[in-house]
Amino acid sequence: MPNITLPDGKKLNFEKSVTGSEVAKKISKSLAKQALVMSIDGELKDLYSIIDKDCSVKIFTAKDPEGLEVIRHDTAHIMAMAVQELYPGTQVTIGPVIENGFYYDFARKEPFTSDDLKKIEKRMTEIIDKDVKTRREVWEREKAISHFKKIGEKYKAEIIESIPNNEQLTVYHHGDTWHDLCRGPHLESSGKIGKAFKLTKVSGAYWRGNSKNEMLQRIYGTGWANQKDLELYLKRIEEAEKRDHRKLGKEMDLFHFREESPGSVFWHEKGWSLFQKLINYMRSRQDAAGYKEVNTPEVLDRLLWEKSGHWEKYGANMYTSETPDEKIFAIKPMNCPGHIQVFNQGLKSYRDLPLRITEFGKVHRYEPSGALHGLLRVRAFTQDDAHIFCSEDQITSECLNVTNLILDIYKDLGFENVLLKYADRPEVRVGSDDVWDKAEASLLKVVKASKLKYSINKGEGAFYGPKIEFVLRDAIGRDWQCGTLQVDLNLPARLDASYVDKDGSKKVPVMLHRALFGSLERFIGILIEHYAGKFPFWISPLQTVVIPISEDFDDYAIKVSKKIKQAGISSLVDLKKHNLNYKIRDHSLAKIPLLLICGKKEVDSNSVTIRRLDSDKQENMKLDLFLKTFSALNQASSK
Repeated sequence: MPNITLPDGKKLNFEKSVTGSEVAKKISKSLAKQALVMSIDGELKDLYSIIDKDCSVKIFTAKDPEGLEVIRHDTAHIMAMAVQELYPGTQVTIGPVIENGFYYDFARKEPFTSDDLKKIEKRMTEIIDKDVKTRREVWEREKAISHFKKIGEKYKAEIIESIPNNEQLTVYHHGDTWHDLCRGPHLESSGKIGKAFKLTKVSGAYWRGNSKNEMLQRIYGTGWANQKDLELYLKRIEEAEKRDHRKLGKEMDLFHFREESPGSVFWHEKGWSLFQKLINYMRSRQDAAGYKEVNTPEVLDRLLWEKSGHWEKYGANMYTSETPDEKIFAIKPMNCPGHIQVFNQGLKSYRDLPLRITEFGKVHRYEPSGALHGLLRVRAFTQDDAHIFCSEDQITSECLNVTNLILDIYKDLGFENVLLKYADRPEVRVGSDDVWDKAEASLLKVVKASKLKYSINKGEGAFYGPKIEFVLRDAIGRDWQCGTLQVDLNLPARLDASYVDKDGSKKVPVMLHRALFGSLERFIGILIEHYAGKFPFWISPLQTVVIPISEDFDDYAIKVSKKIKQAGISSLVDLKKHNLNYKIRDHSLAKIPLLLICGKKEVDSNSVTIRRLDSDKQENMKLDLFLKTFSALNQASSK
């Protein structure tokens, strides 16, 4: 009967068909106790699935991502089971696993409360303690539709009706009283879930993500392999809430949003100062790296977007306008076509390559209102965009230069833990396999040369070329995908870009798409949360506030602030009629790095008393020394 090959190459022979549980037991008793799910020839299956032919089998435990995902999937089902037991008449819709947890959408007239979540958690614990068995069944399509309609689950019936006719329908039973439509796989019983879970919040969600549909209630939860991991995660979430850039942005007076322009940022003076500091820093780094900064129109004719292929791919998310002469224009969602138009001006030769074009270009993309999230998800944002036009034999060197530049910049900004994701050719693509071979080999060489941890996302490259994604890990362990580097084998040809090669022949250049931050707005949001608003001195939007201890010292404070500004350090004077302690608390909340106190002692000695953020200690320093010290610090970061 089946000959089973294990991951280490070892083979197990069985005289009759077996389950995954029996395979695990054959390997070791300890593995059998820990086993949660298995893969058969790379496909995830329930442990109780029958193996009756030769295959490769791998057993997963809670230590494996596959095992943890199944724990979360089962926890979601048990949550839905608990909800329907506690609140009869509630309909379940979908309940997927997401990063760090899961959710389920419910149709219920009464809103769920925090007390409801506690009740649901308690019932979930009871179901887990009962260790109810899991059972999988394959149902006929019409039977499934009829069944779910009969029990009042109209949403479930609608889901089934949308599933292709050739797709198998499976229903999972947890115990004898509850079941749901699901692809699986699942654990053998509820007891294997453990109790390292927590329901975290309730939010609204439109059915199928369409704002025209009914509003449902979404219960989020998190699940982990053990209690320790759960507690660490909850602490991280608590810390993340303290660092929420929307909260800190208000406290620091950086920006705000309004319903009159959803997804667009209203930058305040200090927020805009931070924005410009980042641009100026980037501009100097790019200038040193040989980039030529350009600026292209925000509004372009629809015909260009059709020719580039963006109309077909992004048309639904583009803002458009029809002029009185019946022409249709679109606000650009990206800068690529504009940069090719710049490249196309004048005859280019191989001697002009590589040509590096950069732009801080404002782009607009429609996002559903429910997806908007402060600076992290907006409709209008600024891309630190660049496109490098090069020959095929320049791909490797240019990609390596870009990677080194990105990593250097991230390091300057306090991100030293960077991960790479490499994505190769998708099934549907343009360009010859020979060119793809070159592009992929070049990018992979760059990834390996970086000596950073990386993962390979098989088949997830763009249709026009492979790509690298740069993932930053912040101060509390969260990952943020920011920079990208893509090899484009398609767009230059579509928009008639060419250069004259050494032999006089006309060739299409390779186009490298490069973004360092991706979106400046989003990156600022990440920076705020990474530093909890306490920026390094050199990028702090307001570096100093001078505070006279009484009106008698206003003139001196004004003079000090003026000299500080002349030294290239941002400063203001607080002349408000509040006491000193109030001013210190106010400016500390706004995360001002340095408060400079001025009184008689300071006037007499031509000095300032420095109070640093998050410190009760005070330091007196001669004004000239202060200017020299902090002026140098202000310039030291990018060197």
